[in-house]
Amino acid sequence: MISLFACLTRMARVLLLVVLTCVAPVAFAQSPGSGPINGATPGDTNAAGSSDADLWRAVRAGDSFTSQSRVPMGNQLIQSAGHDWELTRNGPLAMYTAWIITGMLVLLSIFFALRGRIRIDAGKSGQTIKRFTLVERSAHWMIASSFVLLALTGLSLLFGRKILIPLMGHEAFSVLAYWGKHIHNYVGFAFMAGIAIIFVMWVIHNIPRPSDLVWIARGGGLFGGGHPPAHKFNAGQKGIFWAVIVCGTSLALSGWALLTPFTTTMFADTFSHVNAIFGTTLPTDLTIHQEQQFQEIWHTIMAAIMIAIIIAHIYIGTVGMEGAVDAMTHGDVDLNWAKEHHSLWVAEKLGKDTPRSSHTPAE
Repeated sequence: MISLFACLTRMARVLLLVVLTCVAPVAFAQSPGSGPINGATPGDTNAAGSSDADLWRAVRAGDSFTSQSRVPMGNQLIQSAGHDWELTRNGPLAMYTAWIITGMLVLLSIFFALRGRIRIDAGKSGQTIKRFTLVERSAHWMIASSFVLLALTGLSLLFGRKILIPLMGHEAFSVLAYWGKHIHNYVGFAFMAGIAIIFVMWVIHNIPRPSDLVWIARGGGLFGGGHPPAHKFNAGQKGIFWAVIVCGTSLALSGWALLTPFTTTMFADTFSHVNAIFGTTLPTDLTIHQEQQFQEIWHTIMAAIMIAIIIAHIYIGTVGMEGAVDAMTHGDVDLNWAKEHHSLWVAEKLGKDTPRSSHTPAE
């Protein structure tokens, strides 16, 4: 009996399976919206104007959906502007940065080959005059040393993949990039402080004066013979000062935005003000990711310009001009050098200070 019951059960299962196999496809094919009939998608998903193609097209366009992610812009699967940013950063931005820095080095090399080192026409006098105090020199070297570290670490991150990795390998570069990132982030605060200090100390001496027009017209002494009169800072030094203040402040602001991501809307706000003043149509509905991308590009542009300016400043202060480096090493400069390059400042100083002899007194 048990065997007979088992056989009947098996026959019933086989019969049911045959019926389902034959009938189910017909039933499902005749069910409205259940199959690809006349181009319809399974489940008739395109009946309401949607399909997988539409879905992924929206994803690629950067549309936001619903997710459980709590990170900024977590509902946006693809941020298309990021692709444009990557192409800009690794393409024209890196290329023009290299050209700006290389171009400045080439120009200075040509200038040195044609002009040579600018000497003290009257020779050293043996007397010195105080040019910069210890506080002034300390602030200068703080901003100078911090900027050199920032420039080196920043350039290593920009050109590391193309230049450094082929030279030193991935593992060594990963160590360099790790420490370089931390140096760049924290040394930036010393640079910001230096910008503020030198502005407070020297802004009064860098206000443009009528004598600056004479200095500019004579090319700082390249034309017209002799050195044009100048106060504590000549027109060229004032130009460097204001470039450092403006570019340095811009670097500090964009750097802060990059250090504190997704917390600022500087570019959207700036574009809004520019549109109101000049009637332009710059975009003001930037996403938080676009804000960061604009900040990174702008940060690199300002850094490239400032690196080129500082290279020229270093050249003039060292190999380019005799006696100039003394001002920022021990603070005293030769009196003849001061008279030739800053005659109006010397005239003011001599009414207060007496030049000191730079010779060692005879025993």
